[in-house]
Amino acid sequence: MINISRDIHSLSSFKRNTLEFLEQMKQTGKPVVLTVNGKAELVVQDAESYQKLLDALEKLEAIAGINKGLEDVEAGRTTTLSEFEQEMRQKYGISS
Repeated sequence: MINISRDIHSLSSFKRNTLEFLEQMKQTGKPVVLTVNGKAELVVQDAESYQKLLDALEKLEAIAGINKGLEDVEAGRTTTLSEFEQEMRQKYGISS
């Protein structure tokens, strides 16, 4: 969760104190929200935390795909391997 007093700063402040912000992000693992004219414009995050975020997203996408497949099986939206093979042969003009 973002700490408003610690994690939201102006872009100008970030430019003046970049090294301090980098150290803060490495220590907390939290991103910093940068504002321009008082509006949130950018989110800056250290590379390790960003990679963790990408890894978590990849896992969630895999779980969603598995759940979709299980729903398809339960709803009978499946084909046999031989039906699939025949469909691909016809679609791509592959002889048996």
